[in-house]
Amino acid sequence: MQENNLTAVTELFLLGFQGSRCLRIHLFCLLLLIYCGTICGNLLIITLVSTSKNLHTPMYFFISQLSISDTLVISDIVPNLLYILWNNGGTITFAGCITQLYILSTSELFECFLLTVMSYDRYVAICNPLRYTSIMTSTYCVILTTTFWMSGSCFTLIYIITVKNMIFCGPPITDHLFCDINSFVELSCSDTFIVDLETYLLSIPCVLIPTAIIVASYSYIIVAILRIPSSIGRQKAFSTCSSHLIVVSLFYWTLFSVYIVPTKGLTLPISKILSLLYTVFTPLVNPIIYSLRNKEIKKAIQVAVHKHWG
Repeated sequence: MQENNLTAVTELFLLGFQGSRCLRIHLFCLLLLIYCGTICGNLLIITLVSTSKNLHTPMYFFISQLSISDTLVISDIVPNLLYILWNNGGTITFAGCITQLYILSTSELFECFLLTVMSYDRYVAICNPLRYTSIMTSTYCVILTTTFWMSGSCFTLIYIITVKNMIFCGPPITDHLFCDINSFVELSCSDTFIVDLETYLLSIPCVLIPTAIIVASYSYIIVAILRIPSSIGRQKAFSTCSSHLIVVSLFYWTLFSVYIVPTKGLTLPISKILSLLYTVFTPLVNPIIYSLRNKEIKKAIQVAVHKHWG
């Protein structure tokens, strides 16, 4: 069997959604609409948080960082996916494929870390409100987000180095929508033990520990809310973290459905749809959840509209 290393194989062919042209055109229009809506929604949140003084708080700073991450994820995936849908499949260079993998993995890891510190932010706000301003300072928040971006980038780089040392054989064709680590594993003739080992080891600081912190934070939050004597106070306290709890649930459910839950019994179309959940669906609903369920953001939108058009 002829073997080629990554530098010899210059392109990868992504099959995308194989089907009639009518179906692909409908999917193309739907994804284009979702992409435009997601970009506008996330850019709106980033702009509002940057310009509105009422939103210069740790929680909204983290929300703006989440919007940046979501914008990177969907911009990394959808433009090339639109090209693939329109042409019933398409090629992507291996350099482009690795770049797509790098941006996607870095952004998703950053989001794992960010959602964790956002749960801690809600924990401090509800369980230790008197010390909130002294703990969650602006400098501390900037240091945390910078550390998260660097950590996600470094962890992803470990994968990239491993991938560049893999041996590939056979036709470079994969029945997928975009490049992820599974795309390279499917085409590899090398022993995938190192890749699997890295996955398990990195899942500890990137998935297991953040999940444990989130569960612990919300356990303390629920206990603190239940101790509030008035129902109005309990409702107000819960409303401050309900949006984040919904976002966390959506993110981890979609991510686990693709990479954690066994997918051997699933058909390829279903597997592809599941992969779209965390790369396209989640970035779309995040700004919707925060804008529709947040009075401060809705008020900032009204002020901005009145300022420019009133």
